[in-house]
Amino acid sequence: MLGEYRISGRRAADISASIERVVGAGELRPGQSLPPMRELAEQLGVNPNTVAAAYRTLRERGVIETAGRRGSRVRPAPATTGRDHIRVEVPEGVRDVAQGNPDPALLPPLAGAFAAAAAEGDREPVLYGGLAVEPELARIARTGLDADGVPDGPLAVVSGALDGVERVLAAHLKPGDTVAVEDPGWGRTLDLVPALGLRTVPVGVDGEGPRAQDVRRALESGARALIVTDRAQNPTGAAVSAPRARALRAVLREHPEVLLIEDDHGHGIVDVPLHPLAGTTRHWAFVRSAAKAYGPDMRLAVLTGDGVTVDRVRGRHRLGPGWVSRLMQRALFRLWADGVVDTAQVAASYGRRRDALIGALDRRGVASYGRSGMNVWVPVPDETGAVARLLHAGWAVAPGARFRLSAPPGIRVTVSTLAEPEIESLADAIASAVGPAPARSYD
Repeated sequence: MLGEYRISGRRAADISASIERVVGAGELRPGQSLPPMRELAEQLGVNPNTVAAAYRTLRERGVIETAGRRGSRVRPAPATTGRDHIRVEVPEGVRDVAQGNPDPALLPPLAGAFAAAAAEGDREPVLYGGLAVEPELARIARTGLDADGVPDGPLAVVSGALDGVERVLAAHLKPGDTVAVEDPGWGRTLDLVPALGLRTVPVGVDGEGPRAQDVRRALESGARALIVTDRAQNPTGAAVSAPRARALRAVLREHPEVLLIEDDHGHGIVDVPLHPLAGTTRHWAFVRSAAKAYGPDMRLAVLTGDGVTVDRVRGRHRLGPGWVSRLMQRALFRLWADGVVDTAQVAASYGRRRDALIGALDRRGVASYGRSGMNVWVPVPDETGAVARLLHAGWAVAPGARFRLSAPPGIRVTVSTLAEPEIESLADAIASAVGPAPARSYD
């Protein structure tokens, strides 16, 4: 018995599994120290090298971290306690504006594109050893990237934006390396980084994207990678502006060895221009997802980058799934080629709802933010209380804890399905739940 929790095992694998079980059960809490390796080895009757191997496995899995002379401790956000657990159970009759889904009415029909792709597959079946990227999809994707100023580079196709981010991080970094991430930022990214055994360092965000001074501070402190959301940043709605892009490029030029990853998951639902940072550093990747514009089940993204990065991603992909379904790739090509999504119309629809809610909150003395995409971020003094009071008032919103590291508390409201008559009542409920909020820098 060690403290109030039990660690057991004779082999490194058994010891690491035992520790991970007590972390998952909450018996070892985030920030709590583990026994020194020699002390644990003595109590278990094993060689200290066995405990060292167990601790190394836990570091690589993102469960613990080493804090120099202070020894090893449970990570503040271990992979075993993901942010998906921080969500609101929505009772019947409560309006759900927490999920972050697109408006189904704005998603295009997919049957025709998939039928045509299937017919092509019947004529020319995809077999082992074939191309991993559909040539027509690569061509139309490259045309779009060129138009948006993304530097030329080889292409890969991955299973969504987060899959691309994970593969690029794994291609370049090793456990213990530090990644600069947006804060507030996408919760899955904030969980993914420590799950890979990497450390996170928060970078503040305003309406124009990551703050350049925060990025500089993170890179000067040793961060080896930076992840940036170009548009429709989740949860704040930030979009990288031209002036901010210039400032960020200037910082990145001072750190040419930093790995830059850009996530353009808002492609197809925003009409703000793209200001890419790609190409500023030696190694970079740019990921463009189809999920927001064509539906979350379109688990497909186009990835480009420098030759080394894309080659590593392709090589590792070949050893796993091999390729993303060519049927889905052909369907996406047809959807893009036929222009079935009117980006201006979709962006305007989300923009009207977003601006209406922000305006209604402003009239009630509540600060809120959202320059692009389908979400509005509302800073609050008491996040738990605000979520509970809104739930009682008939509205389910997303707790900001799902999206934060050290940023102040907030709530995220997804406006994608809000009807005009609902906006005033929602604004009333938020104002009543949170009161006037202090100004923050999100736009």
